[in-house]
Amino acid sequence: MHLFITPAVLQSCKKCGKQVLPHTTCKNCGFYKSRQVIDVLSKLSKKDKKTREKDIKDKEKEGKAESLTLQKLSKK
Repeated sequence: MHLFITPAVLQSCKKCGKQVLPHTTCKNCGFYKSRQVIDVLSKLSKKDKKTREKDIKDKEKEGKAESLTLQKLSKK
């Protein structure tokens, strides 16, 4: 019976923010538990590599900006 099938629980990657299954490497950036396990960028073409690097840097900047604002709010 399919009454007890539950949807998959997804978590966001700490490095790039994409949705991934828990306890798996991120297929977008290749990180698992804040370590690079797979070099995803080596298999891409130059154009794809530049866009992927740009996306990853943008996500990191957003994460840093959010943490700074939270730290500033906690100090006040």
